[in-house]
Amino acid sequence: MRITLRLSLIALLLTIMSLPAVAGDFAKQAEQAVAERLSAITVFVDVDWGGREDAAARELSRAHTAFYARGYVVVDVEGYTENGDLQGFFVTYRLNREPAG
Repeated sequence: MRITLRLSLIALLLTIMSLPAVAGDFAKQAEQAVAERLSAITVFVDVDWGGREDAAARELSRAHTAFYARGYVVVDVEGYTENGDLQGFFVTYRLNREPAG
């Protein structure tokens, strides 16, 4: 029984470690886009975990601020739902100018 539990925990840990980075680190994503000289990028803004009425607006604002500071402007925002529940947004940014700073 203990071996099965340990193997299950190890499998769960490996699964978690293999998941993509949380989409909330917008500054890092924007820096990577600049480093790769991308003229456009689409990111996922996850709002499912917030559980508050203003979570979606707050996360979108964080993403927009991070990308704008690096010279990107919003091109499109598409909501993503599962079973009628808002999960997040796919946001496409386009390089508009040289990064600030």
